[in-house]
Amino acid sequence: MSKNLITRAEDYSKWYNELVVKADLAENSGVRGCMVIKPYGYAIWEKMQAELDRMFKETGHSNAYFPLFVPKSMFEAEEKNAEGFAKECAIVTHYRLKNDPDKPGKLMVDPNAKLEEELIVRPTSEAIIWSTYKGWVQSYRDLPLLINQWANVVRWEMRTRLFLRTAEFLWQEGHTAHATKAEAVEESEKMMHVYADFAENFMAIPVVKGIKTETERFAGAEETYCIEALMQDGKALQAGTSHFLGQNFAKAFEVKFANAEGNQEYVWGTSWGVSTRLMGALVMTHSDDNGLVLPPNLAPIQVVIVPIFKTDEEFEKISIVANNLIEVFKKRSISVKYDNRTTQKPGFKFAEWELKGVPVRIAIGPKDLENGTFEIARRDTLSKEVISKEGVVDYISDLLEQIQKDLFDKALNYRNNHCTEVNSFEEFIEILENKGGFIAAHWDGTAETEEKIKELTKATIRCIPLNRENIEGKCVLTGEKSQGRVLFAKAY
Repeated sequence: MSKNLITRAEDYSKWYNELVVKADLAENSGVRGCMVIKPYGYAIWEKMQAELDRMFKETGHSNAYFPLFVPKSMFEAEEKNAEGFAKECAIVTHYRLKNDPDKPGKLMVDPNAKLEEELIVRPTSEAIIWSTYKGWVQSYRDLPLLINQWANVVRWEMRTRLFLRTAEFLWQEGHTAHATKAEAVEESEKMMHVYADFAENFMAIPVVKGIKTETERFAGAEETYCIEALMQDGKALQAGTSHFLGQNFAKAFEVKFANAEGNQEYVWGTSWGVSTRLMGALVMTHSDDNGLVLPPNLAPIQVVIVPIFKTDEEFEKISIVANNLIEVFKKRSISVKYDNRTTQKPGFKFAEWELKGVPVRIAIGPKDLENGTFEIARRDTLSKEVISKEGVVDYISDLLEQIQKDLFDKALNYRNNHCTEVNSFEEFIEILENKGGFIAAHWDGTAETEEKIKELTKATIRCIPLNRENIEGKCVLTGEKSQGRVLFAKAY
């Protein structure tokens, strides 16, 4: 199988786009800016979804589902949120088509079928969910309300890229209501930590936990917590956000409860979400010029077995051994595929599974049967070893854990080597243009300076790290007093 991938060094953006398509993850659809997630790509998303869903339920959350359409007046109720998403909204104005009398075989909007009120196709679901919560919450006994939904949303993006930015994408969005501010803040922080745990232990992606500046904050939130990851090209990617909403949505939708003393209070809210852009993060963090490199914890196929044979008799003997091996792997909950296609040669299969990022490949030929050995290849390092048949399942079980750890360590090493402290704007520009990555710099705390740096460099403040040292310094641009360093980067 010929991969013909452009290399990352030649054109990182083109390499990414080619890899997503050639590895059968996704493709552009007939609708501008929308994608078709193909079975192999969706299988990875399903594994992500399953792990996150488990984590949400372990932290007390339940799944529900809310409508795709939001009445315009309802969407407008929380002004900051409405203003923040207004430019990305798709709107439904009519509910019926009819035959066009001037163009036989064509349809037109029926002017008599105009909606009494226009409907917004949800870009996010706070409005519809909080309007629903008004009927669900009467007393402190109804709280906390811990709800998540798995859904699609539409944001009318002008410049789209598969997984990273599409007009429609899949995600989960949590929406919770609490009796006290402290509970809501605790929930917001907790979900940020859940996302970080998932990114690091399943995606093998190290992340920085922090809070967004007021400018970068979610529209309608009082605080936005985030996890930020660094891709191989030195650009940052926001991998998840969790928002403390204060009482903004409760007041907009009159969501009140009677406290233990019988007095009416507004509830405190949070919302949090991750989307299919995590697929883009997975591709860009680990993959190489040969194709995908998938961490074993999220790989749909962890082990592929490829038979090498010339005769039907050899194929039959190899298949017996392979099928016995598969049964043992299944008992260990290791996902395995036996590529027994007779229409393709071993070299084609090796290239295909390498492109698709399967962590471990086992090759079995007649000599392996004679010697009681298997050839084991690692996708991440492209190294091979010959292993005795007797200990192969234990060996591969340990190897999968090692690959998961090694991928994280490699990404962490890259991140650590691309996080640079600077103390002047000249240094800032030099690092941004020649090295990339996170730039730890002092900032005077004003939105004006933040915007000016973005205008001059296209770098944004990714986050104010939770673990930063509050050491006074001077802003890299203005020289004014700063309370501590923040992380800048160019970002997706």
